[in-house]
Amino acid sequence: MENSLKKVVMISGANRGIGRVIAEKLSEDGYRLSLGIRNPCELPDSLSSIPEKQLLCHAYDAKRKDNAETWIEATIEYYGRIDVLVNNAGILHTVGLEDDAEDLLDEMWEVNAKAPLRLTRLAFPYLRKSGSGRIIDIISMSGKRVKGNWVGYSMSKYAALAVSHTARLQGWNDGIRVTAICPGYVKSDMTVRNAPNIEQGDMSRPQDIARVVSTLLLLPNESSVPEVMINCVFETH
Repeated sequence: MENSLKKVVMISGANRGIGRVIAEKLSEDGYRLSLGIRNPCELPDSLSSIPEKQLLCHAYDAKRKDNAETWIEATIEYYGRIDVLVNNAGILHTVGLEDDAEDLLDEMWEVNAKAPLRLTRLAFPYLRKSGSGRIIDIISMSGKRVKGNWVGYSMSKYAALAVSHTARLQGWNDGIRVTAICPGYVKSDMTVRNAPNIEQGDMSRPQDIARVVSTLLLLPNESSVPEVMINCVFETH
C-alpha cells in the first residue's frame, strides 16, 4: 500500500466515541481525513487542531440520503480521491421483543443498516480506482449473536453485517478489502446509558478499536481480514 500521507479516509460519526478516537489515531498515522459529523462547528479540540490540508469536516446526518451524497462529493472535490471508508455512525435504542416502538425500530434501521449501505455504494467507484480500497465497518457483537432483549438493535446490526459481507465479495476483484469489526461493550457515552451492569473500567476502550483499524489499513491486499471480534467478557458462542 502506498504512503498513508496520500490516502484519504472518510469516517462517519467522527465527533465522539469510537469514531473520534479512530480519527485521532489515523491523523497521527498521517492519513488525510474527511469526517462526517452532525455539526462541524462542534468538532472536539483534539480534531480541530489537525492541519487544514489534512482535514475536511462535513455535515452528515446518517438518516439523510442527500447528506451522504454531498459528503462524498465534497470529499472528492477537496482531495480528488477516496481510499478508505469507515462506517462508524450508529445508534442504540433498547427496544425489546414485545415493545411497540416502530419509530425507534425505523430509526435504527435507517442509521445502522441503510446508512452504511448508502455510503458504501457511493464510495465504491472511488475505492475501485484506489486499487487498494478499504472499508472498515464498525458493527457490534450484537450483529454476531443475540444476547438479552435488544431485538431492534440486533436486527439492524445483523443487516449491517450483511452489507459488509456483500461489499467484501463485490469489491474483491477490484482490490477492495472489507473488514467488519464487532466489539462488545466499549467505554463510551452510549454504554454509560445502556450498560448499567458493567463498569466502564471493565469495558474495551475506543483506543483499542482504533489500533485495530490502524493495523488493518497497513495490510496488503493479499492479507485480508474479513472480521474482527473484540470482547471484554468471556462468551462461549
